[in-house]
Amino acid sequence: MSVKGQRWWLVGASEGLGRELARQMSAAGAELVLSARSGARLEALVAELPGPARALPMDVADMGSVRAAAAEVGEIDGLVWLAATYWPMAAQDWDADRVAQMCDVNLTGCARVLGQVVPGFAARGRGHLVLTGSLAGYRGLPGAIGYGASKAGVMALAEAMQADLRGSGVKVQLVNPGFIRTRLTDLNDFDMPFLMEPEEAAARILKHMGTKRFALSFPRRFAALFRLGQFLPDALWYRIMG
Repeated sequence: MSVKGQRWWLVGASEGLGRELARQMSAAGAELVLSARSGARLEALVAELPGPARALPMDVADMGSVRAAAAEVGEIDGLVWLAATYWPMAAQDWDADRVAQMCDVNLTGCARVLGQVVPGFAARGRGHLVLTGSLAGYRGLPGAIGYGASKAGVMALAEAMQADLRGSGVKVQLVNPGFIRTRLTDLNDFDMPFLMEPEEAAARILKHMGTKRFALSFPRRFAALFRLGQFLPDALWYRIMG
């Protein structure tokens, strides 16, 4: 599968991983609609891209904004969900407003956007959905209140859609990256193993989009720890993570 000549909606494209994926998809020949809250950043990105693209500001936490943007986008071949917000936070430091915002943007925002796209894809029997989860969604981690739960929800959404839509003509894929150098991970004050640059992460995602595989978790060695962690006894897992 190639994105050349296809029309894609990238949600969460104004910076970081989304911005770099937009660059690589545009270079590969895709026509892009780019959404995020910052119209100025989107317009600056559109000006840099080699292929056709348009900026469509949208707030995924606002249902009216999502519905209006989806109506303006029109028919697309694919959607990539990349939007996320993050603050490192332990349970002892619970900030109710920030936890609610992480859940509302990262998970409920994803559901809002999917609700405007999936029914049309299912009715046509055609479309491609790519959701960005996280290695942090596999099991509970220290300092991941809000973020880990929201990403686990996105991963569960992708898995449920794959269960329902496989064989329908609608392709569902999930990508679960580890640490990527962005303004969000810049908030972390701890060592981040296997820290990737956005360019490398975007290239892996674009390559995965051309395969028939459902899920990709990366970097491989780091992801193996989290995959194995699903089978470890609770006491051992929390001792390792602690």
